[in-house]
Amino acid sequence: MSVSLRDASGSLTRQSLMVAGFCLLADTLTFYYEGARVYPAVSFWSLLVGIALVDAALASSARLSGVVAFAQAALAVASALALPGGGPLPDTNDAGMLIAAYRAGAWLNGRPAVLALLYLAAGSIGTRTLGATTDLTEWRTIVLGTVKGTLLAWLVGRYTTARGAHIAELEQRAVRERENARHALADAIAGERSAIARDLHDVIAHHVSAIGVHAGAARLGLPAKEASPVSTALTAVETSSRAALLDLRRLLDFLHDSPAEGARQPGLSDLDELIHVVSAAGLETNISIQGAPRKLDGSLDIAVYRVVQEMLTNALRHGDGHVDITLHYGTSSITVTAVNPIAAPKRLVADSPHRGLEGINSRAGMFNGFASYGPVHGGTDWKTTVTFSMDGT
Repeated sequence: MSVSLRDASGSLTRQSLMVAGFCLLADTLTFYYEGARVYPAVSFWSLLVGIALVDAALASSARLSGVVAFAQAALAVASALALPGGGPLPDTNDAGMLIAAYRAGAWLNGRPAVLALLYLAAGSIGTRTLGATTDLTEWRTIVLGTVKGTLLAWLVGRYTTARGAHIAELEQRAVRERENARHALADAIAGERSAIARDLHDVIAHHVSAIGVHAGAARLGLPAKEASPVSTALTAVETSSRAALLDLRRLLDFLHDSPAEGARQPGLSDLDELIHVVSAAGLETNISIQGAPRKLDGSLDIAVYRVVQEMLTNALRHGDGHVDITLHYGTSSITVTAVNPIAAPKRLVADSPHRGLEGINSRAGMFNGFASYGPVHGGTDWKTTVTFSMDGT
């Protein structure tokens, strides 16, 4: 914004200098060729210097527009008074008078603007009467000349300023409307997120909580003896439900835009806890790391964690109780690979659409990555490979 204001200010300054320069050139050249024949030498050179000074003042600050208008009018009257009797009045500072009238109308308001117009009108009338070149009975010629020489330019200046103000107001109104639309969209999104969060809480959270409670009650109701497969399975259900509730509450907090203090989305630093949960559910997990591990950006860290979580979930649902996870850190990418035996290949075909695999593809695409998956080793193992770019989205 500040750069734009400086550019606009510099442009106005350059244009003011150009206008003042052209007025000075036009008035001095015209007076030089016409005035030298009718004015004495002293008057001629004095008026020529005066023209140069008052026209150069057209490049001055806008707040001096009234002073410049007075100076232009005074010079016009002085040129008429200095004219020897009987000679025609040459053009003195006609261009300067026009621009001074325009500046007064454009830059001044209220009383200063009206006074500047009166100065210029008086100067225009003075040049037509004091020089005795116009009969006072020809008042129509005097009035029309004054209107054309001062009032018209003054009105054009007023119109230009009003038009600029109107355009600026339209632009500000458009900006406000865009800002209001943006806020309305943000409010609508926030409202939709809150509605989704409420539905998740009312439906899924309650059911997951009930699953954990019933699993715990069933486990406690078993005979107190050595751990049995049923007891182990119920313990795994309890552990998984507690982890799911924790993750769900964290997600609900973010949907409500009110995360608890210290709350965060899980990342690769939480892999041990994730592996503990799936191990309790009966999935043997081996994780190996290749390359030099390093801290990932927040969103990338979350995406990689979620992909590993989905791989473990798929291995638990469709595998044979074992999965190998490899994290490979490259120079500008990180690749996650999961290989697990396939327990029931037909379930992979029947479970359509594959929402988990679609989610993996989507997360990889967010970071200019890609995913591949399919059976390997003669169809006995399922391999999923996901590569993320570390260079940003």
